[in-house]
Amino acid sequence: MLNAILKLKQWLVKGLELIVILVVGFLVIDVVWGVFTRYVLQNASSWTEELARMLLIWVALLGASIAFIRKSHLGVDYFVGKLKERWRTIGQLIVYLFIAAFAAIVLVYGGFRLVSLTLKTSQPSPALGIQWGHVYLALPISGFFIVIFSIEMMIEQICILLKNKSSA
Repeated sequence: MLNAILKLKQWLVKGLELIVILVVGFLVIDVVWGVFTRYVLQNASSWTEELARMLLIWVALLGASIAFIRKSHLGVDYFVGKLKERWRTIGQLIVYLFIAAFAAIVLVYGGFRLVSLTLKTSQPSPALGIQWGHVYLALPISGFFIVIFSIEMMIEQICILLKNKSSA
């Protein structure tokens, strides 16, 4: 069972990484095309800037999920490093609980509300005609992954606490 969960996690992370790589690739092509049409063809493309903005939203939010699972996100751990191992583990458990709560409330719940409101109002982007609600789907999707990864990290911290308690 544990191996299946670990394989699922690896699959999710690899899938997220692949999506972010592809979106960054499209973003680079889009920006290069925008620069080319503006300075070489002297006729700026009307849609490249809008697409770049949309792709950047997806890259930033999905990239945050990847940074979180890789523990590459910003953090101030000076004071945490001064704590004894047990209290450090408890502190990390509490932090992951707050992160999961924030992601669930703000990103997942708030993101779905934003998506539903913008889809109800039918707000298309001016140049591409894409509904902004579809662009904002990056919020709840990213939040979902952060919640899942937070739960996994909380379980990891609980296992560390139980292991240290049984060995003490």
